[in-house]
Amino acid sequence: QVQVVESGGGLVQAGGSLRLSCIVSGLTFDEHFMGWFRQAPGKEREGLSCISKSGSSEYYADSVKGRFTISRGNALNALYLQMNSLKPEDTAMYYCAAEPAVGDYCSGSWGQESEYLYWGQGTQVTVSS
Repeated sequence: QVQVVESGGGLVQAGGSLRLSCIVSGLTFDEHFMGWFRQAPGKEREGLSCISKSGSSEYYADSVKGRFTISRGNALNALYLQMNSLKPEDTAMYYCAAEPAVGDYCSGSWGQESEYLYWGQGTQVTVSS
């Protein structure tokens, strides 16, 4: 049984930082590319970042490029998202997702939720102004 569990969310002031973590079990972690998504109330789920199975390639949405950094620790079955310079518009539920990788890259549709097979329950991030 695959389990995907996010943690690290919370309340932070604008300009602050948070580091999200995602621990995955029940699958061969280093055979999956991993993504971070978020969903704000009343909005569609947004793909933020993706990292290839080895961690050699990273992809970012324009909305977070330069502020967020994705990383992974394959020995720990862990995925991370370092979020800096947070803004009130970053307030959302943040999700981790996994998809079996064909090669050492994220798919061309990495930002679409339909691309991923496994999902966590999310962790809430709230940024106050």
